[in-house]
Amino acid sequence: MSRLSRFEEYRFVGARDTMIAYDCDDPDQFSALKRRVQGHGLDRRNLLQAFAPDELREAVNRSFRPHRRDTVS
Repeated sequence: MSRLSRFEEYRFVGARDTMIAYDCDDPDQFSALKRRVQGHGLDRRNLLQAFAPDELREAVNRSFRPHRRDTVS
């Protein structure tokens, strides 16, 4: 599976405008993130964030919420 450029090494990527973290290993979540990046220009507006360590709990520690299937994307 391909990843977003500049974030190829990261599994979890967060959108700062909604504070939602996406799991790029999950095809549905990655698809939702990709649509948001393309439609809203999140990468050009510097609204994407990776986490170190690359774990969901680190994203939550930084006030991001996990992506939910019922979250509007």
